[in-house]
Amino acid sequence: MTSENQLRRPPFIRLMLLLLPLATMLGAFVWIAALDPLRSFNNGAPPVEALTVERTIIDANGIALKLRAGGSAPMVIAQVAVDDAYWSFTQDPAGPIARGNAVWVQIPYPWVLGEAHNITLLTNTGMTFAHEIAVAVATPKPSGPQLRLQAIIGAIVGLLPVALGLMFYPAMRGVGQGGMNFLLALTVGLLGFLLLDTVSEALEQSAGAAALFQGSAMVWLAALASFLMLMAIGRWRGNPEGIALAFYIALGIGIHNFGEGLAIGGAFAAGSAGLGTFLVLGFALHNVTEGIGIAAPMLRARPKLWTFAALTLLAGSPAIFGMWMGSLAYAPQWSALALAVGAGAILQVMVEVTAYLLRQNAKWQVALMSPPVLGGFLGGLAFMYATAALIKI
Repeated sequence: MTSENQLRRPPFIRLMLLLLPLATMLGAFVWIAALDPLRSFNNGAPPVEALTVERTIIDANGIALKLRAGGSAPMVIAQVAVDDAYWSFTQDPAGPIARGNAVWVQIPYPWVLGEAHNITLLTNTGMTFAHEIAVAVATPKPSGPQLRLQAIIGAIVGLLPVALGLMFYPAMRGVGQGGMNFLLALTVGLLGFLLLDTVSEALEQSAGAAALFQGSAMVWLAALASFLMLMAIGRWRGNPEGIALAFYIALGIGIHNFGEGLAIGGAFAAGSAGLGTFLVLGFALHNVTEGIGIAAPMLRARPKLWTFAALTLLAGSPAIFGMWMGSLAYAPQWSALALAVGAGAILQVMVEVTAYLLRQNAKWQVALMSPPVLGGFLGGLAFMYATAALIKI
């Protein structure tokens, strides 16, 4: 039967042809679940257990851990040991922990400021799971003064450097085609470093998430999905250029700065406050080039003043929200997901800026290998690499 004849079938017949395999599939799954064909392979071995510590809170009440189970059967926390001594604990909610569920375990342990503590969780089957607190410091609690202080730091590392970079816009407007090529290639270079850094950070974060989230697969799929969606949105009304392209760059950088905010907030919560000023200065210097990259596609346009303000907010303000989340509600899987989306957004911007660079040159094959383009691209990579060394802890 040809495809034309198939289209002539009545709607009811086509609906039944779709529902029949779905109903058969559902019935097969119910039958397999009821029959349990793997029952005969049960040799009495204990179920596979997996337990992930998603968050640690240290306060005057002791140590609290957010645990997520990922085993093949519900798990029971039988005992908790801190620094080789068994300790009392409470669990909320109580009872066995089903696969995928999370509970809080509160341990009234007299932790010592600045010291390391090793926690061992023992299940009723004898499995043990270790968790280390490298430096014990009180976890920040949400309060007005603290949120305001973090907003100021987030503005310094996110808003201020992007605004400083955009202030180079008047000086950049007088450049010729060679200078334009250099600046666009510089943008691609710095975005290339951000892409590698973001993917690396996302994979590192995903390694700390529960196995059921399939960390690395989640990162790659989220990055691919965000890249394709942003490409489709960006190309909806043709190739983005000028101010529109600048907004896409600001969006990609903004999502990346959200991840940087998570890192700073997490560093403060983990007791790295002594490195705070150094980190803040490093992030600020690191981000100045981002403002230059945002300004590059607008050199032949005449943006209004509010455009610069909007671009600064779009690229820099996510650092503030990242800091709040990093210090107050950190979870490795959600951090990895946010960074993966940022990686997809950065890749989309790289493609669009490169396409814009090629369209600006009639002989793009020659321009692509010209000294301004190669120098700009390698210069962007080198500058971001050098300044990134300041913020690694």
